[in-house]
Amino acid sequence: LLLSRCVSGIQMLSVQPDTKPKGCAGCNRKIKDRYLLKALDKYWHEDCLKCACCDCRLGEVGSTLYTKANLILCRRDYLRLFGVTGNCAACSKLIPAFEMVMRAKDNVYHLDCFACQLCNQRFCVGDKFFLKNNMILCQTDYEEGLMKEGYAPQVR
Repeated sequence: LLLSRCVSGIQMLSVQPDTKPKGCAGCNRKIKDRYLLKALDKYWHEDCLKCACCDCRLGEVGSTLYTKANLILCRRDYLRLFGVTGNCAACSKLIPAFEMVMRAKDNVYHLDCFACQLCNQRFCVGDKFFLKNNMILCQTDYEEGLMKEGYAPQVR
């Protein structure tokens, strides 16, 4: 997976008053704040660990950062720059790399497109869905299709 080589964790640590101040990897000044961030085996002021593209403070947007081509990036910018885009299996339109998706085997869907392709019923968390002939189906339409084919689904 592309991301696994580029992801690093961010830890927020309390600065102990009796320890020698650490140097910030971003600005090279001593960290005298109450908290510091540890990422990429270095220490940072909270203000200094920022995304190279959007300038957001990475300690505030999550516990991970992404690195590639000597850039430190937030997840959204990493995916925008280096992520893989693809097409929705239902509508065939482009899905940007940073957008949330639903997956069924090798098929990827926009969240809004993840619905039964016969009756358009949207799926909720915990709903059963079926992938038949590369179409996502609700349980009712799947079972009706099996009945038309001459055999009933086995209930376990």
